[in-house]
Amino acid sequence: MNRPAAFLTDPPKSSAVTAAYEADVTSDGYVNNLTRVWCWRPDVLASFQALRADLLAGSALSPREVAVMVAATAAARGDAYCALAWGSRLAELIDEATAARVLQGVDGDLSEREAALAGWSRQVVQDPNATTEAHVERLRDAGLNDQEIFEATTWIAFRLAFSTINDALGARPDPQLAERAPQLVRETVTYGRQV
Repeated sequence: MNRPAAFLTDPPKSSAVTAAYEADVTSDGYVNNLTRVWCWRPDVLASFQALRADLLAGSALSPREVAVMVAATAAARGDAYCALAWGSRLAELIDEATAARVLQGVDGDLSEREAALAGWSRQVVQDPNATTEAHVERLRDAGLNDQEIFEATTWIAFRLAFSTINDALGARPDPQLAERAPQLVRETVTYGRQV
């Protein structure tokens, strides 16, 4: 049985929708389920992508640190789609076993900065109102400055918004994404929407 990609039907064809679909095919080889959902407002998708690029372009956070944060955020949120995508990305940047452990909430193989960012990500997901000055001081002790702490927090919140939209509207992880994910990452992601 061929189940729909999400709870919403595919959006009507337009030049903006076609452009978004073609961008996915160029980068990934297929149209992502989440793109089908977001293309009900392709202008918002484009703005979201531009904001994400702007946030990362001016940041001192490394690609590896960003991948640690997003993997930790996705796992704490129970978001299978982003956990598969960013767990795979983290596996490319570190290794498969470490990526799987981050998805499990185990940070022993990370640098002090990375472990602090992973812990902060989980705290922001679980209860942002319970953060304290001591939590922020731990980030500083790990070598993060206040701008990086702001950027990290913004990035975590940004990912939460993105995954909330995807999850609430039923965007299932793409079969191609799951097939390409390293085995340990796939085995770890037992939560969220099924492929």
